[in-house]
Amino acid sequence: MRHRTLSALVLVPLVLGLTVFGGWPFAALWVLAGLAILYEWSAMARLGKRTLWLTLGAVAVVVGAGMLVFGSRSSALGTVLGCAAVAALLVPRQSVWSLSGVLVAAAAALPIIALRGEGPLGLLAVLFIYAVVWATDIFAYFVGRALGGPKLWPRVSPNKTWSGAIGGAVAGVVAGVVVVAVGGVADLWPAGVIALALSAVSQAGDLAESAVKRRCGVKDASRLIPGHGGILDRLDGFAAAALAALLLAELHGGMDPAAALLLW
Repeated sequence: MRHRTLSALVLVPLVLGLTVFGGWPFAALWVLAGLAILYEWSAMARLGKRTLWLTLGAVAVVVGAGMLVFGSRSSALGTVLGCAAVAALLVPRQSVWSLSGVLVAAAAALPIIALRGEGPLGLLAVLFIYAVVWATDIFAYFVGRALGGPKLWPRVSPNKTWSGAIGGAVAGVVAGVVVVAVGGVADLWPAGVIALALSAVSQAGDLAESAVKRRCGVKDASRLIPGHGGILDRLDGFAAAALAALLLAELHGGMDPAAALLLW
């Protein structure tokens, strides 16, 4: 816990500072996170043709991010899907692992860049997702430890409980609503519903990564962050929530994903 706390004290101000700054520095932060996840995935899955696969995955993340910065979401999506398809062909005996690794890294890096954009609503949307996911993660841990009870999915993650999942969801909703209320959003009911959905998706992403690690026979994606494991260990739930938020915004419609996410 001491290592986890110290790592958070270093990383959270850095992430928040770059989020407020926005632009290329913010995009570069998430590109680096995506590249780190590519490396971790290739090691966990023991992918063949690893150098070629990493290069292809890096093209998906870097070029996709560049397209998002210049406002072309459709081109970024096409780039990611094209690279993922080629990756599956590149390592045919591990096609599922190869394809999914590119998609996971892109999901961790690109949706949050698209949502951030350049305006104040983009900043508010990203802070909203941070609040939901971080509160869910923190309170699920402490409520689960305090209350215990039936396990959520013991075969995959034996420490997670239903009490923790519910406590985390409640905290995620409260945190998300507080952020958008402070940010000036008048209608808070949609934000609460969205926060609940994102909290659930975040916890599902966490469980999915636990299943992947169990399948690969590893405890952590890597040891890059003291007390936390790898980048993927920290961004599993966040990647799922950010992707879900962007998909919801796209379904709602509009040129600005952040406005489509927050304003109903």
